[in-house]
Amino acid sequence: MNHSLIDPRTLLQYDFGEYHPFKIFRLGLAYSLMEAYELTDSNDIRVLLPRMATDPEAMTFHTQGYLECLRLSSDGTWTPNLFSHGLGSADNPVFSGVYEWAMSVAGGSILCAEEILSGNAQRAFNPAGGLHHAMPSRASGFCHINDGVLAIQTLTQAGKRVAYVDIDAHHGDGVEHAFYKREDVLTISIHQSGRTIFPGTGFANDRGEADGIGFAVNIPLAPGAGDDAYVRAFAEVVLPLLRSYKPDVLVTQLGSDAVLGDIVANLRLSLRGFEWCLQQFRDLHLPWIAIGGGGYDVANVVRAWTLAWGTMLDRELADEIPGEWITEAAMYDVRAVFLRGTESPTVSPDHVLSDLDGTIEHLKAHVLNRMES
Repeated sequence: MNHSLIDPRTLLQYDFGEYHPFKIFRLGLAYSLMEAYELTDSNDIRVLLPRMATDPEAMTFHTQGYLECLRLSSDGTWTPNLFSHGLGSADNPVFSGVYEWAMSVAGGSILCAEEILSGNAQRAFNPAGGLHHAMPSRASGFCHINDGVLAIQTLTQAGKRVAYVDIDAHHGDGVEHAFYKREDVLTISIHQSGRTIFPGTGFANDRGEADGIGFAVNIPLAPGAGDDAYVRAFAEVVLPLLRSYKPDVLVTQLGSDAVLGDIVANLRLSLRGFEWCLQQFRDLHLPWIAIGGGGYDVANVVRAWTLAWGTMLDRELADEIPGEWITEAAMYDVRAVFLRGTESPTVSPDHVLSDLDGTIEHLKAHVLNRMES
């Protein structure tokens, strides 16, 4: 089996700012940890540099006016509609090269889709991707260009039926929006309830419109969810839906902000629980594209995505992290000794499971039973 990995290190020249929680240097540390585990250099791995998405590719989702505003802001040019496009805020800063950053991230995810379509790879990973909040004419939630949408559009234009599963702590609202009225893309998002966290969307009764009714699936979790909730959500909803839908390609957004210790979210998924989710995706034996996403504890991010790439390669990784990476990470004040952490799987509180049971019953009645029939 062949695999493709997007090398994100050309993107390290960009910076959201010293006080912004989105740290681009995490991409370099993630790649370095993959190297330390010898996951980047073998005959079954193609390592590719990201390319910039083209305007026609981006305009399969984004508006021309938004792209032009983003391009101008990248060069320091102020435009009257900057703020109406969500640009220049604390969340979505404009910085030197922001257009090149966003379009290169998107191009990396499009490359993953092209690798799958060409047969060069059966599994492909763009750790820089997963910027799932960007809307057609608006930046949102640290996301300027929606690379996941553009990669999926590349697949659907080739006639592929796609399932997208998002395990980021935040609702994958931009991707859902793109395909909300379509049945050729199934979107599933497991996230912290919008009643408690950005972007305030993604409730169980949001199920799509027109031809897409039943093909948008949301599993909101109460804060403190824990591993048990993920196991139940996968067993009762995610895996049955994927088996019924029978996609040609699986696309997963692997934001690590659901992992215990993140400073933004509170879903308490252990790294072992995160790895278990990855194993469920792998065991579907589908062509698989993975893209990164959120994550604001850098040690968690790099470990989660190294586990992801190891799982995609069917490699069993030792839990003790190689010493050379520990030394490099210390320069960024990032510390981790064990890949999976030392904590036990997290237990879900009874009230979380009770809420989830209600969501599952709702989805079975309105989504799963319909798809199975």
